[in-house]
Amino acid sequence: MTMRQEDFDRMAGQLPLGRDPASVRRRLEAMEALLERAFVLPGTSYRVGLDALVGLVPVVGDLVTTAMGAWLVWEARNLGMPKFHLVRMGGNVGFDALIGAIPLVGDVFDFAFRSNSRNLRIVKRWLDKHHPETRLIEGEVIDRR
Repeated sequence: MTMRQEDFDRMAGQLPLGRDPASVRRRLEAMEALLERAFVLPGTSYRVGLDALVGLVPVVGDLVTTAMGAWLVWEARNLGMPKFHLVRMGGNVGFDALIGAIPLVGDVFDFAFRSNSRNLRIVKRWLDKHHPETRLIEGEVIDRR
């Protein structure tokens, strides 16, 4: 399984370093893409990411992917999201880690339950409501002023 150079360059170019909501949104979208849909399984159109692949390594893989998922929650906290949303996001990461720790069952589960995609949807809904200027259409930030 390989990642095309164009896809890697596109994802790497989307990693802004700012603390503004638009930069955080692009950073979270890039991390979610890496964790959940960075690669295409050969012979299929099914996309998987590092969460499913690194999770195949016993113990260490699950710890690494849980830490990466927790980073998404940390970024959401830094945005000032309400605790209710943070608890939901933490629950998604925790549930993924708990089931992912079960040998074989957890590996299959990682291919189906995409906690990082769920968490990104929570963040995007909140950002769309509270920071509508961060919305993107075809890669361009929409200025709603």
